[in-house]
Amino acid sequence: MISSTMDTTQLPLFPLHTVLFPGGLLSLQVFEVRYLDLVKRCEQSGEPFGVVCLQSGHEVRRAPRPGEAPGQDGGHTETLADIGTLATLERIEHPQAGLMLVQARGGQRFKIDHAHVLPHGLWTATVRPLPDDAPAALPLELASLSQRLQSALHAMAGQEGAPPPPAAPGDPRWDDAGWLSNRWAECLPLPAAERQRLMSLDNPLWRLELVAEWLDRLERLSQNPAN
Repeated sequence: MISSTMDTTQLPLFPLHTVLFPGGLLSLQVFEVRYLDLVKRCEQSGEPFGVVCLQSGHEVRRAPRPGEAPGQDGGHTETLADIGTLATLERIEHPQAGLMLVQARGGQRFKIDHAHVLPHGLWTATVRPLPDDAPAALPLELASLSQRLQSALHAMAGQEGAPPPPAAPGDPRWDDAGWLSNRWAECLPLPAAERQRLMSLDNPLWRLELVAEWLDRLERLSQNPAN
């Protein structure tokens, strides 16, 4: 966690073609040397790393060729979203040498002030913490979204690849607009750019309203696929 009393801090980054929401669970297969070293350091220190959406470039990169600068891959510069999420390790498995299976939990959001890539390819950044969502009760017109998501996840339970339930029935977080909107945004088939937009919103009620709009749009498409 970035202390709320700190203006900035230096943070190692893990760029991905996905978005980690606060409270969300991230599963990774780690095999690149730069990230094996990162995970080992975070495992030993207990400190988090930053997950940011990779807007261009590749998650897995090769060493720069002669004439290429760090942060380039085949001439394609890696570019990062400016808002990311802290990730704290929850579980690490070592099935074989050079491979880690990692589960990390999303925490506080942060904004990147300045990022640079080290010679071996690891991105680091000076970041500022962003405030957590303020508690917000579900508006009456959106209250059904809580039970809809619980029912959908219950129906998926037991299927291969189904996500674990994010909270038990009756957990008060199901009635919190910010937490619920994050869980919906993780489940919906949204483009990474839209997930990034939702995660970056400071107002949890706006985020939940946009989730509701996406739900309506996706349901209309499923009923009228030709449209």
